[in-house]
Amino acid sequence: MQNTPSLETCHTSLHRYFQRLNERQTEQFAMLGGLYAEWNSRINVISRRDIDNLYEHHVLHSLAIAKVIDFAPDAEVLDVGTGGGFPGIPLAILFPETHFHLIDSIGKKLKVAAAVADALKLQNVTTQQIRAEQLARKCDFVISRAVTSLPVFIPWMKGKFLERAFHPLPNGMFFLKGGDLTEELQACKEETSVWPISEFFTEPFFKEKKLVYVKN
Repeated sequence: MQNTPSLETCHTSLHRYFQRLNERQTEQFAMLGGLYAEWNSRINVISRRDIDNLYEHHVLHSLAIAKVIDFAPDAEVLDVGTGGGFPGIPLAILFPETHFHLIDSIGKKLKVAAAVADALKLQNVTTQQIRAEQLARKCDFVISRAVTSLPVFIPWMKGKFLERAFHPLPNGMFFLKGGDLTEELQACKEETSVWPISEFFTEPFFKEKKLVYVKN
């Protein structure tokens, strides 16, 4: 039986950086530990040695995107390669009036994401088993966590953005990446911005982590 990530870890890591969480959001974030521990014992969507670090390595990491943009009500956000629901589910908790469409090509992982969203009663989350390049629907923003290199990923999103724009940043893509991104960024023809996540969160885990924005 896997250990359940502690509620203490949830409160200290999240409330330290997001002090305006309401009671419902606090409860939903607290539930993530038990839900993912239970599902991970059946379907391995998170490294088994990493499940105790769920809140720091997965939940808080996902929320780094919220340090750069406040998704507007009724915005459409597409989470590509969501796996068990990251970064989409933590962001859906934080932005309950924004719609998040989570996609992945692997059905068993998507099953976990859908079950967690259902348990949390997240009415702003939908899921779909499909490859990104086959998706027909459009969105305001794409979010993704280390699915593949930027020069490979970006062409998948061609034609998938809505023409409207009601955020300070133009519609585009947010990627959670790690390591040296020099070659990837040099290969991108699109306009990009990069933030070290260590500017947002002080935990050592984030020392080499980056948030990359690619303008559509």
